[in-house]
Amino acid sequence: MSMQIGVGLDANLGLSFEQQRELAQEVARLGYTSAWTPAGLAHDPFQLCAQWSMASREVVPGGLTTGISVLPVAMWTAPILAALAGTVGDLSGGRFILGIGAGSSFYEANRNSLGLPAYPPIALMRDYLITIHALLAGEQVDYDGVAVKLHGVKLGFRPPHVPVYLGALGPQMLRLAGAHADGAALNWCSPEQVAWSRKQIEAGASKAGRKPADVQVVEYIRICVDDDEDLARRALARAVMGYALARPGTPKDMGYRAHFARMGFDEALNELEAKQERGASAADIAEQFPRELLQRVGYFGPAAGAASAFKRLAGGLDLAIVRVVAARPGVESVLAVVRACMP
Repeated sequence: MSMQIGVGLDANLGLSFEQQRELAQEVARLGYTSAWTPAGLAHDPFQLCAQWSMASREVVPGGLTTGISVLPVAMWTAPILAALAGTVGDLSGGRFILGIGAGSSFYEANRNSLGLPAYPPIALMRDYLITIHALLAGEQVDYDGVAVKLHGVKLGFRPPHVPVYLGALGPQMLRLAGAHADGAALNWCSPEQVAWSRKQIEAGASKAGRKPADVQVVEYIRICVDDDEDLARRALARAVMGYALARPGTPKDMGYRAHFARMGFDEALNELEAKQERGASAADIAEQFPRELLQRVGYFGPAAGAASAFKRLAGGLDLAIVRVVAARPGVESVLAVVRACMP
């Protein structure tokens, strides 16, 4: 099966609902097969996916597949997530994918800000994967896990099949995706890291008695297009900074910081973090962000180079998602990316 190509849009693009509906239609016209949104304390991602699905039906039969990648589960209960995902699955005619992840529950400060309990991330995600899958399959669930405890819970309707993907970076989470998820949602990966990740997923699937080919490997690939290469470079640097740099007082051996260290960027990030501690501004840090890191995990520059870079970064994936990074405000910068990388 050939690799599928989707588009990822997020709240940072500042698009109106009408602009998003029009973009969903343009994405469908250009031959993309899916449209994706992350989730957080922004517009409801389930409603966005439903709107994109309905808008794109005017362009292609059945509309685009839409998906959330990924939703941090700790702010929702498993039954509510299953009901929401099943509803969009119904509305879209079975063209919806739910991606879930641990999010910032790794970090004590984030948990405290929302009043969330501290659960081991692997146990947390195992509980949600198992129970959401069962609920979406129409089962009555009795489950006594670390983070999820359900007794006689069942959805009041039977949705079409809704695949559940797991956001995964480290070896344990990747193996968990192989064991229990329909797909593994990667992020900010070099091609070498994609290959390493696939091996972890396959190991988890094989140990659980599953066929590794049944677990889709998907990833957001950030693309920023502009004739002003420096402007595009700074925009991509700002997009990666919130992931790659450790927050003050947080460990560097967890989450995205550990992920970038595994790809060989620990020394460069240590230097930038030291500059931050000495008072360097975000603009200064973005200006000094290593070009090598940006080019290993994304693309910045003129439209003419975007497609070949995207193809290189997408090697080894089943689904590659063009995650739009806008160099300038407005919808034209978004359109420049989706047109440059069209299938």
